[in-house]
Amino acid sequence: MRLLTSIAAALVEAWGELRVSRLRVMLSLIGVAVAVAALTAVTALGAIAEQSLREQQERFGGRPALLSLQPTNSAGEAADSALTTAAFDAAAERYGITHTSRTIMDQTLVQLPTGETPVQFQAFDADYVTMHRLAIREGRWFTDGDAERFAPAVVINRDLWQMLGEPDLSTHPHFPLSGVQPTTAVVIGVTGDDCQGGCPTMNLLYDDYQRVGFTPMDYGPDSYVPQPTYEAWVPPSQAKELMKRLDSSISASLGDGWQTNISRNDYAAYLDGDPLLPVKLGVGGVAGLVLLLGALGLVNISLVTVKYRVREIGIRRSFGATAGRVFFGVMMESVVATVVAGLIGVALAVAVMKSPLVSMMMSTPVQDLPPFPISAAIVGLVSATAVGALAGLVPALVAVRVKPIDAIRL
Repeated sequence: MRLLTSIAAALVEAWGELRVSRLRVMLSLIGVAVAVAALTAVTALGAIAEQSLREQQERFGGRPALLSLQPTNSAGEAADSALTTAAFDAAAERYGITHTSRTIMDQTLVQLPTGETPVQFQAFDADYVTMHRLAIREGRWFTDGDAERFAPAVVINRDLWQMLGEPDLSTHPHFPLSGVQPTTAVVIGVTGDDCQGGCPTMNLLYDDYQRVGFTPMDYGPDSYVPQPTYEAWVPPSQAKELMKRLDSSISASLGDGWQTNISRNDYAAYLDGDPLLPVKLGVGGVAGLVLLLGALGLVNISLVTVKYRVREIGIRRSFGATAGRVFFGVMMESVVATVVAGLIGVALAVAVMKSPLVSMMMSTPVQDLPPFPISAAIVGLVSATAVGALAGLVPALVAVRVKPIDAIRL
């Protein structure tokens, strides 16, 4: 109880001294507050940048753990699509896999207002959008209900959208699709992907791709005929076991000589450690340097304050104040000051990180924006407290060395 009373008294005393010298203290703590804000913002921004990088990698290789398989045999023959799909769906149901997709990429000729144009396309099932975190610029992605449409729904990129005259999606823009069963495609969404007007692409559901029956473009007698890839999103902890089971189950359904060639394409399968660690350390080092400079300014102010309070300290010592009480009281002045500056810095960092400008700074909008991490606020406050303790150490030692008799004579 006595210890708590002493600490409380020291805090009250420290706060009173800070109020007396508030102008000098405030000027010295500006650098500390800014440095704490920078350090806290760096920690929080690191979490957002890490999430942005993770989402970009997931758009390319899928979410962890994404299993990809394509049946092959020694003769290089194409597997029966219907048989493979049935085997794949049966295995997914057996092992409780809820997100699966067939996907294929190819190119076809499309009649556009600018003339017949080769358009790259990708066909997949609706789950593919979630499995790959596909981003949309305008409109929407596919849903399961789009499979029931008579006119296939398509999501196109900016290049193809511009070739169509940049129509308003609310007008249901459309264009013809040629194939075994010619039809009309209705645009429901536009992605932000483009390559300066030269790469028109479109996405459609796999069932619509099969129904239309696109005529492959003829690249010669040895042209590669694309084959569908089958993807499954499974828990990372079960990935290895499910790879073995899917391989065994699907290969058995396809018959002798067939193998599934299952692999993982997501970033977590080959990326170790924190890819943003060098950036975090670099920016954190700069923030730490600013914090150190703020601490040096606070040391100078504290030394000047102690010099002007030599007589006061001597009188307190002559009335029985111990060296420890004087040491603790002087140090607590710096600690209390930096903690207040730390709170201001953390509040400033939170306000900045909650600003919409932070998301706009990202090359690609973050879908799952992480909340402001508590760890960032803790890092800021702990850093501020540590700086206050270090800044108050030298003035406290100077105050302890003051001799009462010499101080009273001044």
